[in-house]
Amino acid sequence: MCTRILYVDGKSLKSATAAGNVVTGRNMDWAAPLESEIWAFPANMERQGGTYNNNGDSSFTWTSKYGSVITSALDACTTDGINTQGLVANLLFLVESDYERGDGEEQLPKMSTAAWAQYFLDSFATVKEAVVAMEPDNLFEVDAPVIPDGSNKKSTVHLSISDATGDSAIFEYVGGKLQIHHGKDYIVMTNSPTYDKQLAINEYWEKKDGMIVLPGTNNASDRFARCSFYLSAVPRDHINDVRTAIATTFSIIRNAAVPIGIADPEKPNLASTLWSTVSDHKNLVYYYANTRSASVCWIDLKELDLGEGSEVRKIDMLEEVNHPEGTKLIEKWELGGNLTEKFVATVPFEFLPHP
Repeated sequence: MCTRILYVDGKSLKSATAAGNVVTGRNMDWAAPLESEIWAFPANMERQGGTYNNNGDSSFTWTSKYGSVITSALDACTTDGINTQGLVANLLFLVESDYERGDGEEQLPKMSTAAWAQYFLDSFATVKEAVVAMEPDNLFEVDAPVIPDGSNKKSTVHLSISDATGDSAIFEYVGGKLQIHHGKDYIVMTNSPTYDKQLAINEYWEKKDGMIVLPGTNNASDRFARCSFYLSAVPRDHINDVRTAIATTFSIIRNAAVPIGIADPEKPNLASTLWSTVSDHKNLVYYYANTRSASVCWIDLKELDLGEGSEVRKIDMLEEVNHPEGTKLIEKWELGGNLTEKFVATVPFEFLPHP
């Protein structure tokens, strides 16, 4: 589930330029509560891409080069975030993902999908830098553990990254091979089918007049078409007006949101929107809006110490409430405004491991 868009200032999509605002927005759609929280991770953290002990497999390890602010899921996964260089990573569900390498291929260290987005935030300042590092596809093997939310789904995902220049890339594993779609044209991502097929479907809608007819369902391909049209139709000349650029991004991503209560267990690409984020690449502000909360909140990375030696911190965003099915953790209703000073030091979560 989920939708991701990239807004870049310019009179049109073709004239979009990083001289103005660059903003990424995304919706997190999921059928079960994710108990999401916002974390601040410093530079120079020792990282491990999951724990793999059953078969003697080794886990990919790295040291974070950059600090980041991220949104977690189930205290086990980095789903979304921005680093101190303005690189943004967004993890979205893709049921067709296939990470299985062929027989006889070199065995590489393992990377849990739960750690995949965090690796990019920790390691790269620009999209180009990340693409160059990943193109040989010989750093690690990606593995999809089961999500501990009762759904019994594997965490099959694809990943988008964007940066302060307006550059963008989509990473998918298809048939065990990494596919990279790199370029400033790749400004929308949803879910199934795979990205090449989404682009082909969208070619049909690009020939229509979106002011007269647009696909209106919650299906991934319809959300893709609507966001593509609105990104091309809205005014994009807000170079000196970051508030309007942020508001425009929010308005488009909300148009692709799925209402509370809409979900189909037979269609894993359709579920209610739990929260949305909007990332201001240049001003390093991370906006977060929970569907069940009253207000938008934000984090200003410029006001945070994310350098080497600083502490891991998180914002206490959850509270226990009574529910007919028992006590549940839900997001605090009153969270809103600038939460930069609300971080509290804590220990980092461990990435979801392979069983």
